[in-house]
Amino acid sequence: MADFELIDVSLVSDDFGSLRVPLGGQPREPVVLPAGAVVSVVLTFRTETEIDGLKFDETRSCEGTRIAALTHTLGGFRAGGPYEVRLPPERLPVGPTSGGRYEATGRFVDADGRELARESHSFRIVPQPLPA
Repeated sequence: MADFELIDVSLVSDDFGSLRVPLGGQPREPVVLPAGAVVSVVLTFRTETEIDGLKFDETRSCEGTRIAALTHTLGGFRAGGPYEVRLPPERLPVGPTSGGRYEATGRFVDADGRELARESHSFRIVPQPLPA
């Protein structure tokens, strides 16, 4: 195991439950998500060494245009784990212009700015069916 190991990335929502996102080396079809759903990202990792000032930097783009850059400060972690961190919930885009392919790249960075892990994923947002 490396000093830092990303074990799992999941999306959790009242709209669709829990959905595991394939990590590097696994099939990379875009994950299909319903427009307007409220989603939390859950990150699971372990570390062989103590890490101070761990941050999760995220960039998002849609159809090649950068639309967001976020930094989540996670804090310090002792050697061990697995640790599970749930990021604040966010509402997915909704409306006639919300469709399309989105790219999200996340990086774990320590207090010294050293990149510990990186993952990229594709998402496709589709309209939700109207209530019956």
